Formats: sequence, C-alpha cells, structure tokens
Amino acid sequence: MSDLFPAPSPAAWRDLAEKALKDRPLESLVHLDADGLAVRPLYAAATGGAAISAPRPSDADGRAWDLRTLIEGDIPETVNAAALADLEGGAASILLRGAVLADSEPLARALDGMALELAAVGLDAGLDGPDAANALAVAAKGSPRAKLMFHMDPLSAFAETGVPPRPVEEHLTLAANTAARHAGAYPNACFFLAGGRVVHEAGGSIGQELGFAAANAVALVRAAVVAGMGLETALRGTVLGVSVDQEYFDSLAKVRALRLIWRSISKAFGVETPAVIEARSSRRMLSARDPWPNLLRLTAAGFAGAVGGADAVVLDGLSRANGRSDAFARRQARNTQAVLMEEAHLGRVDDPAAGSWFLDARTHDLAEAGWAEFQRIEGEGGLIIALRTGDIQDRVAAARAEREVALASGAAQLVGVTKFVDHDPRPAPFEPVTEARPHGRGDACEPLIPVRFAAPFETQSWEAGR
Repeated sequence: MSDLFPAPSPAAWRDLAEKALKDRPLESLVHLDADGLAVRPLYAAATGGAAISAPRPSDADGRAWDLRTLIEGDIPETVNAAALADLEGGAASILLRGAVLADSEPLARALDGMALELAAVGLDAGLDGPDAANALAVAAKGSPRAKLMFHMDPLSAFAETGVPPRPVEEHLTLAANTAARHAGAYPNACFFLAGGRVVHEAGGSIGQELGFAAANAVALVRAAVVAGMGLETALRGTVLGVSVDQEYFDSLAKVRALRLIWRSISKAFGVETPAVIEARSSRRMLSARDPWPNLLRLTAAGFAGAVGGADAVVLDGLSRANGRSDAFARRQARNTQAVLMEEAHLGRVDDPAAGSWFLDARTHDLAEAGWAEFQRIEGEGGLIIALRTGDIQDRVAAARAEREVALASGAAQLVGVTKFVDHDPRPAPFEPVTEARPHGRGDACEPLIPVRFAAPFETQSWEAGR
C-alpha cells in the first residue's frame, strides 16, 4: 500500500506549492487571526504539537449530546405548547426566556405536563436570574430530583446592558446566595452559566471569548464559596457557555480549548471536575434579508458543537435575526441536530478531532490565547473592574473592526450576503419581539452591544432594490 500511495514529504509539498503560487511567496499562505495567531497552510509532524484529548466526559442519557432548544415567550400556555412539542419532537432539554420567568405561577403553567426529573429546564433571565431561579425552584417544588438549570450569569448581563439596577457586586452576591439556598433542595441542579458569548456577539475574538468565560467562571465560583457553597458543588454547578458559528474548524477547536482551560482552573482550585459546556449558535453570523442560508450556517454551527464535544448544543431558528423563532423555525433547528446525531452519527466517535495535527495545534493555540486573556483580565483586577474601565470593550472593539474591514474589502465573505446573493429572497416566518431596554442606576460600564455582520450589506441591498 505504501508503494501505491507514498507519503509526500514537506519538501515535495513546498516545491508544488511554490509552482502553484508563481510570483507569490509561500508565506502569503499564512494568515493571522484576530488574536494574532498564525494559521498555516500545512500541518505535519514537524509543525504539529503534542496530541490533545478533550472528549466530553459522558453521554446525555444515552445520546451523544444534549439536544437543547430555546423557547422565548411571554404567554404561559403558548410556551407550554412549544416546550411539549419540542420534547416530543426529540429535544432532551429546554431553555426558557421571556415574561413567563417573572413569577412562579406563570412559570408553573408553562411547565405543566413536563417531567422535570427527565427533561432538564433552564433559564435565560439576564440580571433577573435570581428572581427567575426562585420562581423555578417554587414551580419544581414537587420534584426534588428535577434537573434544573438556573443558568445565572450576572456578569454577562452586566457586560451586555451596561446599566444594572444595583452595583454589579450585589448582583453577583445575590446570584451566589440564591444558588447556595437551592443547592440542598435540588442536588441535580446546575446554578451558574459562565458565559463568554457576550464577547462573541459583540464581535470579539475567540481568545477574548474564552478568556471572558474563564474569568466569569472564577468570579462565580469564588462568590458561591463566600456564600457558603462547597467548592466542589460550586465547580460542578457551573456550566461554561460559548458560541459556535459557521467557521466550524475554529468553533470546534474553541470548544475543545475551553475544556482544557477548565482543567487548569479546576486544578488551581484543588478540585478537578469535568467541564460542562453549552454551545449556542452565533447570532452575529445570521442574515435577516435572506434568512434561508442561515440553515447552512446553523448546520455548520451544530456540527462544530457536536464534533467539538459540547455537552449541550442550542441552535437558533433560521429567522432569529428578524424576531423570535416560530414553530417552523424551532422545528428546523431541532431537526438539524437530530439529523446530525441520528443520521450523520457525529457522536459515535469520542473526540473525533483528536490526532489531527491542524485541529490539535489550533486547539492548543486557542487555549493559550484564552488563558492569556484570562490572565490579562485577572491582572486588570478581575472581570468587574476590567468591564468598568472599558479595557475588555476596547479589545473587543479592535477585533470587531478588523472583521468589519475584512468584510468591506472582500478579504472575507458572507454567503448570501456579500457573495452568491439572491436578489429576490423569500421571507421566512418569525414572531415579532420588542427587546426590553435596560434601565438602572446602580452601576455602569460601556455595554458590549451585539452586532450582526451582515447588517450593513443588507441595508445597501434593500436601498438598491427600491
């Protein structure tokens, strides 16, 4: 077999590459990402680093990963119907967002008919996380073994809104005290979501997102211990949150890198615990004018989360850039994951990226960049101070500007937006939503405002079509 297919040497590749490039230097194939990391055209034994293993620690009740859906709504009966439909259609767990989280009575109606010991229920309540957590704890009172996901993430909410109603330290302490109060009653619950998604959605780099998530996790665990929670309980009750987008190699390497970073964090605390990672699809990658190519982007994001080893994957509906996902969009998002899991069998191999020189090297580089950003944040006084001073926001703005310049110059492309544009796009159904404006005087920072990279080009397309 080796005589039929001899292994080419790097020198032979170089000769062929130089011929193909003609007058361009070989170094032109190397490019730097927003973190200043070099991405080379060829990886081999001479250029690759040590092999990396970063598998998800266990399956999700017999399935490769937790197929999780996001349901946004204000009317309990509508949310309940959507949740039951998703669970019956293959989802393993759900996240809830909207006015149904305001009190235990509407939340209990939204959860009617659900077996909370079997299907995990999570919250996406922003700065109102502790109140929503109390409401969920009351609504689940008859189910002490309920798999609740309180998902309190006050620091991400502070970063996004910039104007919390009270000092952010109080929000952090309130979240920690709420978690400590419910830890004994709900032993199967997780309490915190140490997210880095707010950085990604504002246009930040992968290293910046990973560093924010790491600093967020450390702040939450420290606050929980001060509130009286055991260190191991706090670590095990913290879920790490990242975004995955259409750049699936980078996204799956990001998930693997976050697992490596968590290993270092838990070792530093003296209690090694496996990382639990929730990967949500990116919203900054979505198009609004022509939503149908979003199906491809979301599929790529789901692929990245699955192959990267995320414990749970959440995909938005294809029309989420225009409003809340309706039943059709949620079904498409749910079925995308089902196909990846049940037909493509992506979960049949444990850490399938392991052994790839490129993906192992990229995972290592991203983990180093994330750790460096984490150390930078800690050196600036921690996440809260770094947000108040605007140091994080400045770095994110620089990364965002670099991406915007690449898109404007044509160095980067968005399929269906800047390339292969459909000049007569078909709309997709969605449910209108009015996002509540943040208000408060208790603290302040420059907000990390979400961006959508397609928006400027879509404005030009709409104006040209008039």
